[in-house]
Amino acid sequence: MAKLEQVIKRSGAIVPFKRERVINAIYRSAVSVGGRDKQTAEWLADQVIKMLENGRAENYIPTIEDIQDVVEKVLIENGHAKVSKAFILYRDEQKKKRETSSRIASKKSDNVPWQKIWYSLDWAVSRNLHTVDNLNQRIRNGEFPQIVHQAEARYNDDIALAAEIIKEKANDIKLVFVSGPSSSGKTTTTLKLEKHLKNIGLKFVALEVDHYFYDLELHPKDEFGDYDFETPQALDIELINEHLTKLCNGEEVMLPFYDFKTGTRHLNQKSLQLKEGEILLLDSLHGLYPPMSAGISDNNKFKIYIEPLLQMKGIDGEYVHWTDLRLIRRMLRDAAHRAYNPKQTLEHWHYVRASELRHIIPYNNTTDFTINSGMAYELPLYKHLMFDKFKEWIELYKDDPLKTDAYERASRIYKLLDSILPVEDDSPVPHDSVMREFIGGSSIVH
Repeated sequence: MAKLEQVIKRSGAIVPFKRERVINAIYRSAVSVGGRDKQTAEWLADQVIKMLENGRAENYIPTIEDIQDVVEKVLIENGHAKVSKAFILYRDEQKKKRETSSRIASKKSDNVPWQKIWYSLDWAVSRNLHTVDNLNQRIRNGEFPQIVHQAEARYNDDIALAAEIIKEKANDIKLVFVSGPSSSGKTTTTLKLEKHLKNIGLKFVALEVDHYFYDLELHPKDEFGDYDFETPQALDIELINEHLTKLCNGEEVMLPFYDFKTGTRHLNQKSLQLKEGEILLLDSLHGLYPPMSAGISDNNKFKIYIEPLLQMKGIDGEYVHWTDLRLIRRMLRDAAHRAYNPKQTLEHWHYVRASELRHIIPYNNTTDFTINSGMAYELPLYKHLMFDKFKEWIELYKDDPLKTDAYERASRIYKLLDSILPVEDDSPVPHDSVMREFIGGSSIVH
């Protein structure tokens, strides 16, 4: 029996085979249908490997598709029909995405906030900030502080308008979600929104969704073996929905507490009941995810979506990618607050992005209001802070078939930053700015 050591990726590259990837694929499928038995996932993965190795010619290297076929077979033969169905559906979903990606890229998407984009583009054009060349010229003219002031005013206007709309609907609203993908600026936005709402006489109670994480040992993992906090399956969605529903109905609930040092959740730790006129305020990656608040009428919810919708063309004529802005933001924040090497953030980003595309982006057309957290001045700051690192990463990943995604992202961002004039002095940036959440020095986020 020949030992399985390599696998052929869809790109044709031959890479080392890792047992952990099979375990994670099976476990993720189990989690999606309510199962959290890692030992069974490991046993099933070993059955998959045995089946692949039995009778395999010594020089034969299986493809990703070959392995997935065997996973389906093992799941069904061992009585895991629900898990097998979840695995098949996800596999089919990914296949359709690959087959239609070029066609989708050429047509209008229902998941893009077009109205907000048109407004943001008009704002940028009217201030000569819609291209990198124009941004550079304004910096040469010594206008960086003015750019900061203009961008911050637009962002703060968004928050103020959201607060006014909530005030108008306050008699019906029981719950306000501030949602958006990773590093979109949810924390700062939520705190500033809460301040606006208090100033106009509304009473809010913040609820920390992070306390609803499952115990760490029950979390799904990514292919690097790291625990995946980006997926909604990492949260006890059923309990969140139960508690939110009861709170909005005026009932008392006992909140859990999650100890991040030990990775364990403790149930029934603190009581909470909304008083007359109080509204729940939640900052969550997955606030738009329907199961999280399925028991609450849409009339009682106000959903805010936040994204850095920067409308600026690079020298290649392509618009700056919002996900690239968020990647750099996440790198800076991870390095400052989580002792996480920015290189690790880059290597894991395709998993973050995959979760966004599956669990966040599809629901942003259900939002009540969109806030643009993109700042026209952030790229010059990133040029000073991060440019040299992207140059290093291009060299590091260029010949590594396992890091194709990291190489492509690093190359794209390097080319963009290469065309930007750097700004070292960030003193014009207010200390309550959403950017301070990432570059440091925030007076409201700790």
